[in-house]
Amino acid sequence: MEKQKVYIETSVISYLTARPSRDIIVAGQQQTTTDWWDNSRIFFDCYISDFVTLEVTKGDVTAALQRLDSIKDIDVLRINDNITELADVYFRLLNIPEKSKIDAFHLAFAVWYNIDFLVTWNCKHIANAKNIQKVNNYNNVNNIWIPVFCTPQELMEV
Repeated sequence: MEKQKVYIETSVISYLTARPSRDIIVAGQQQTTTDWWDNSRIFFDCYISDFVTLEVTKGDVTAALQRLDSIKDIDVLRINDNITELADVYFRLLNIPEKSKIDAFHLAFAVWYNIDFLVTWNCKHIANAKNIQKVNNYNNVNNIWIPVFCTPQELMEV
């Protein structure tokens, strides 16, 4: 049986490798991420893009190396003009700020490559009900793939 496909957005990698937070909610999300990574990720074919690689290299060098190490065995999806065009549509549709434009590319990769799940902790620009509805409506009207946008918690094996 073929595994379902998951696009892993940068926030998941950040939560996976970050020092434990003192914020109880963030700490819980970090633990959930680690549990998903260690126990449930194996049930999926996982993918990232060069944008994830670019984002995880930012910041503290030691932390960046740890983030890079965590994604070293994950298949990287390649960009093309269709993804760039679709990202521009999502960028405008969702009114994503310029500094967060990469979020539109994460969405476009998941759509273009017919990824089953886009897993993220980014509930501001990606996994929130209003933006999901906008993307779903746009994709339905244009007859294009609709992935499920979710957190690692929603992909835990039960």
